[in-house]
This record gives sequence, structure tokens and C-alpha cells, in this order.
Amino acid sequence: MFSLGQQALVSLISHILFIYVTWKLMMAINFEPMIKKGRAKEAQILILFLTIVIGSGVSRFFLEVLQWSRDLNHLF
Repeated sequence: MFSLGQQALVSLISHILFIYVTWKLMMAINFEPMIKKGRAKEAQILILFLTIVIGSGVSRFFLEVLQWSRDLNHLF
């Protein structure tokens, strides 16, 4: 069983890792046609927020599956 500190460390690393991977994937998408002239800074902030939301969601899913798999031993 994980201690609270170990679980917090795994969660922190997971969130940072998935946000980083999502950022790399978002940079592969060409957003230029969708950006209005003079609104580049707002578009960058929107991409950053989308990256955080998607990366955190994927990380949360990964951590929940990890927790569920650890809880399976209580079934038997």
C-alpha cells in the first residue's frame, strides 16, 4: 500500500508528464489558420489552458486505473 507521500509524488509526476506529452502533441497541430490577426497571445494562452485540461484529465484517468487495479486485491 502506498503511503500518502508516495501517492502524492506519483500523482505530481504523472500530471507533469502527461501535461508535457500533451503540450508536445498540441505543438504538432497547425493552429495558424484558426487564429485571428493580432490575437496570437490569446491563442497561445488558450492552447496552454487546453493542454493543462487534457493532460490533467488523462493523468487523472491513469491514476484512477492504477488505484482501481491496486484495490482489486480487496475483492478476494
